[in-house]
Amino acid sequence: MKLRVRLRVAGVDEAGRGPLAGPVVAAAVILNPARPIRGLADSKTLEPEERERLAVLVRQRALCYAVAWADAEEIDSINILQATMLAMRRALLGLAVPPQQVLVDGNRCPCPDGLGFECLFEAVIKGDASVASISAASILAKTTRDALMRDLDGRYPGFSLSGHKGYPTAAHVAALNALGPSPLHRRSFAPVRGELCFENAEF
Repeated sequence: MKLRVRLRVAGVDEAGRGPLAGPVVAAAVILNPARPIRGLADSKTLEPEERERLAVLVRQRALCYAVAWADAEEIDSINILQATMLAMRRALLGLAVPPQQVLVDGNRCPCPDGLGFECLFEAVIKGDASVASISAASILAKTTRDALMRDLDGRYPGFSLSGHKGYPTAAHVAALNALGPSPLHRRSFAPVRGELCFENAEF
């Protein structure tokens, strides 16, 4: 009888493509089949307390994981799509064990060149809801970014970053209009760019 060989599959996902401020964060996770985790799902569908609980389990039970990001300056320099791919590459480079297969949430994969390992890359639309390793990556990316934004709230008061995490809520846009952009804000994003144009206008 042939033994079934399990591939080391790295799930990859990101958090924070849509906000006006803060980094885009990516995570890569290789789960350990011997230490399953119940309840993994798309992080957006989970209550915050459940996300945090599962994030702890992923860190404890995964074969390996890594989290990385691209900051606002990088986003403005190369655009949000390329910054997302950069963050994903950084997360993959951070894995202690090289994967034999990489599954990425969405319809695009980061370039595999220069990662130091050769394997199959596959994009999986809505993979965060259907592939356990991508769900785990989704949870780590989301909880890590949320924690970063809470920490940054104290450094950049007035924007309530701990509440909206940089997303374009009415309160955030109002604060942006009142205070102007902070170093965390993505200058290439339309609401921020519009505020900069207003600041620089001559009357």
